[in-house]
Amino acid sequence: MHVIHQSTEAVLRRSHRPQSRFWGFGVRLFCGLVVLLLCSCALQADQGNRQQQENANKTRQSEVKPEVRKPASPADPNKFALVVAGVGGEDAYTKKFTAQATKLYDILTTQLGFGTKNVTLLTEGVTAGNPEDGSQESDVSSSRRATAEEVKKAFATIKSEAKPDSFVLIVLIGHGSVDNQQPKFNLIGPDLTAKDYAQLIASLPNKRVVFVDCSSSSGEFIKPLSAEGRIIITATRSGNEQNATIFAEHFIAGLADLTADADKNGRISVLEAFNYATTTTAEWYKQKNRLATEHALIDDNGDGTGHEDASANDGSVAKIVYIDSKNIEEAAGDAELARLIKERQRLEEEVEKLKARKNDMKLEEYEAELERLLVDLAKVNQQIKTKQK
Repeated sequence: MHVIHQSTEAVLRRSHRPQSRFWGFGVRLFCGLVVLLLCSCALQADQGNRQQQENANKTRQSEVKPEVRKPASPADPNKFALVVAGVGGEDAYTKKFTAQATKLYDILTTQLGFGTKNVTLLTEGVTAGNPEDGSQESDVSSSRRATAEEVKKAFATIKSEAKPDSFVLIVLIGHGSVDNQQPKFNLIGPDLTAKDYAQLIASLPNKRVVFVDCSSSSGEFIKPLSAEGRIIITATRSGNEQNATIFAEHFIAGLADLTADADKNGRISVLEAFNYATTTTAEWYKQKNRLATEHALIDDNGDGTGHEDASANDGSVAKIVYIDSKNIEEAAGDAELARLIKERQRLEEEVEKLKARKNDMKLEEYEAELERLLVDLAKVNQQIKTKQK
């Protein structure tokens, strides 16, 4: 029986071999077809995705317009500017100050009507953009070194070309200090003191000067520089505020951001740029949950005392001084609106003149005249608001 059983198993094995080979071949063929089908589907899907991506890219390219730089405003030959990025002390500050100064140079020469030959840019580092503040590489290919000698040369150039009715803007960006009660702005090599700048400004033939010191400890610059016709702005209120400031970036932004145009006349005054900068600087410290270590001041009445806002007769000159070269008609974009804005400006000037004569007038006469001017001013303001709706 054992032999018979083995023989039977052998027969069965022999009888099943061809069927097993056929079955294995069929399975392999089926699997191969499935793999081929899957590969074909994957290839078609990949080609479809590529086509969709190409179509999406073409759509985006057609929607995105190339950035076109705004043409430069007509240059006013009667306007001059000196922008100084002082010594940083650290690479990060050097890059930051240089980028901010370069950005200001660009705004002055492309938006605010300053001719490139009338703007001097002095820096410690190369003039390049700063990714942190979004500034781009400047059109100015190079700048002179921020040294005391170069500052004096720049003033000498302005002195030789300016006229009595010229406008001069001076902006210092960097670190400041007070040494032996002498406030200074830090330059490469020897520094210049506030008294040095006062002498340089006094040597100019014009009175219309806006001096903006964005450095730490800059509050001590106000008293030495204060004079009739000058607008002095500092990032700090005293020499004791010695931390690095952020005022510069906000003041520069305020010169170009139309949200700074509080009276909506199409132009940004020096006072509006100052108010914008002080507000956004304060907001920055609040957002960072940090105690503010800088409080900007403005002085434009020549008394040598600055204020954090338009008060105590400070701000009246800065309110009607503009750094751009637009005329009222161009800024307003409407003849009737331009007429109203001119009238408002005239009334504001009359109010300031009246305030200056207060001590020489009888109280009842002063109050009556002031009331008349303020009523007229309120009416004009209402007409302007109606026109701007």
